[in-house]
Amino acid sequence: MITDIGAEGKSLAKVGDKVVFTTHAVPGDVVDLQVTVKKKRYEEARIVRYHEFSENRTEPFCRHFGLCGGCKWQFLPYPLQLHYKEKQVNDQLQRIGKLQVPVISPILGSTKTTFYRNKLEFSFSNNRWITQEETDDPASIPEKNVLGFHVPGMFNKVFQVNECWLQSEPSNKIRNFLFDYAIQHQLAFFDIKAQVGFLRTVIIRTSTPGDVMVIISFYQEDKVLRENLLNALNLNFPEITSLMYVINSKGNDTITDQEVILFSGKDHIMEEMEGLKFKIGPKSFYQTNSEQAYALYRTAREFASPEGNEIVYDLYTGTGTIANFIARSCHKVIGIEYVKEAIEDAVINSEINDIRNTKFFAGDIREVMTPAFIQEHGQPDIIITDPPRSGMHEDVVHSIVEASPDRVVYVSGNPATQARDLALMDPFYRVEKVQPVDMFPHTHHVENIVLMRKRN
Repeated sequence: MITDIGAEGKSLAKVGDKVVFTTHAVPGDVVDLQVTVKKKRYEEARIVRYHEFSENRTEPFCRHFGLCGGCKWQFLPYPLQLHYKEKQVNDQLQRIGKLQVPVISPILGSTKTTFYRNKLEFSFSNNRWITQEETDDPASIPEKNVLGFHVPGMFNKVFQVNECWLQSEPSNKIRNFLFDYAIQHQLAFFDIKAQVGFLRTVIIRTSTPGDVMVIISFYQEDKVLRENLLNALNLNFPEITSLMYVINSKGNDTITDQEVILFSGKDHIMEEMEGLKFKIGPKSFYQTNSEQAYALYRTAREFASPEGNEIVYDLYTGTGTIANFIARSCHKVIGIEYVKEAIEDAVINSEINDIRNTKFFAGDIREVMTPAFIQEHGQPDIIITDPPRSGMHEDVVHSIVEASPDRVVYVSGNPATQARDLALMDPFYRVEKVQPVDMFPHTHHVENIVLMRKRN
């Protein structure tokens, strides 16, 4: 019997004196397991048969469930998803960090559990994943071209997405239109192994005020075919406010190092939060759940509890969202971020909102936040840090301790690496508050905010 859900969303059972990890199971399920990995202290297995389904199991709502790598917790009722995310935070802070943790505040659930994302990326491929049902049907001759998501663990296989529940319209309509248009006009879908083709990826970004950005990546330039497709998009979707394209003939799909060219509309979309406006360009990072981002930033500000005269350092500031969000409540905010383009957006976002008490610096935090830098810009009373999932470099942790702020607010999308970093700070700072936030319903991912206060 499956008894629990642990780290990374894996289901677990006890077989003798060993813990066995598996997936696609709910506590209470009775299953047969086939061991795939044997370790000294645990085993990994796949489910080969369900004998009995748990009363806690619910019916997945998406037709792509089981094939798609996203929304893997659809079979788990949302209240139980929140329970296991909160449990994950507590377990990792105590087990990995060995921290004395106060009572964790109840997780902040998402008001929307579907259509909550503001950004999705889909891939064109000439190598569609063929389902078992299609393989078993000799009369089936499926279309080999596809526009959808990559099959988990298979870089060269993409499955056709007919309807995605993650992003609101016109996302599904735009994707399906592009697929139909490409088939009708016999446009070449990308072959990732041979590195040939015309259509590569499409990114769709939306905002709460109603802006829509579409970015088409082409593997090679063909001006006539490209303009015909982009004009067709404009004609059929007047709600697109920013239509852009990339000619990307390198080995991978990322566009952060590519020139993004404006075809029509604006070169950005706008997001709003508590009266503030944020400019989001094609390469800008912004939390993908806009509504929960507000809950996240509001909690970070409450934990920081500025009274108006503090100097705040915002590490990994990105486009300055947190920095600008908190600027009205403190004396000065210093934002530091490795990506130069993000810092340029952060400066623009301060200008847009007439915020004059922020300063932003691009560079490696280990090299920027030196004693000389702190002497020039002022010792921080509060440090807010929101690093990537890999957490902070140990040198950055030491720099924070040496800066000696009264309070540190640590925002993380990975409680495991967060716990590791907090353990390094534990001799100097104590954990005072913990607040999990659910940014990604139907997944095991959880954001967590921790307030640390300097020990006496």
